Amino acid sequence: MQQRLDHVVLADGTAVAYASVGAGRPLVYVMGWLTHLRLGWELPAERALYEALARGCRLVRYDRAGCGLSPAVDRPASLEFELEQLAAITAVLDEPFDLMGTSMGAPVAAAYAAAHPGNVRRLVLYGGWARGDELSPPAVRNHVLGLVESHWGLGSDVLTDIFAPDADRATRAELARYQRACSTAATARALLALSYQLDVTDQLARVRAPTLVVHRTGDRAAPVAQAEALTAGIDGARLTLLPGRSHIPYAGDRDELVAVVRRFLGLPVARRRTDGLTARQHEVADLVSQGCTNREIAARLGIDERSAEGHVERIRLRLGFRSRAQIAAWYGARRELG
Repeated sequence: MQQRLDHVVLADGTAVAYASVGAGRPLVYVMGWLTHLRLGWELPAERALYEALARGCRLVRYDRAGCGLSPAVDRPASLEFELEQLAAITAVLDEPFDLMGTSMGAPVAAAYAAAHPGNVRRLVLYGGWARGDELSPPAVRNHVLGLVESHWGLGSDVLTDIFAPDADRATRAELARYQRACSTAATARALLALSYQLDVTDQLARVRAPTLVVHRTGDRAAPVAQAEALTAGIDGARLTLLPGRSHIPYAGDRDELVAVVRRFLGLPVARRRTDGLTARQHEVADLVSQGCTNREIAARLGIDERSAEGHVERIRLRLGFRSRAQIAAWYGARRELG
């Protein structure tokens, strides 16, 4: 898949870059805190998430003002500004669309769905919250905000450990560099402060779209209680809890998250191959055939090294092999056969 880049301009002149990938019914994806459309597409684990979601539909995502390919502006961060940007992106679509918000994008997506009930076909909220001031104690919030403002390098390292604790050291270092490339320290602090200020509890009752709330049970950035609050506030919403500690959607068990979301949206879900391996296990086998170590596999897929080792062992047992060399030879032969 190749993404197509474009931009929209708000009434006040704010330019917002967006990317489209795939074809079919639109799925608008409101990303969390800091983003970069081009750099995110170059990260294997992040790109794999988008490609998996985009099969059979048109995935549309964007960089909020001051992030990635969208220039900075003088306007302060606010929910109203977030909704203006999202409305400008959705205005380019000529049909109802599915809407998915992750992390900070979840309360923004919920507020948009409440204000525009006729536009949203189905709503997915991952890793989100209803009240930002309940994410952590005030002293912790002030410490993190001060760290981001005064030492962006160290601040990005600390937040990466919170957002992706299941990732190995190399992957966390890459994610920290990615965050610093997405925006300035001032923009990062302003958007993080907005995350803590967002409160959509009074708007949830106006959401009319069928809603799925997805959350990882050990999420260190957003407690499960906030997922329960979103579910309780939206009439008929369904809550699905997944194991894991990573807040970032493409870290941890990405395949299970994608399957849950696609099933809710009415999109086909990949089945096991005739050889009995899952799509993720095929990715691992491919990397084994390329000579990658468990650590390198973990870095490429955005998982921890122990998970990579577990995948290799399950592949070996399922196929009845005794060694990695047999896995590599088997997958190499499959590749040659096309």
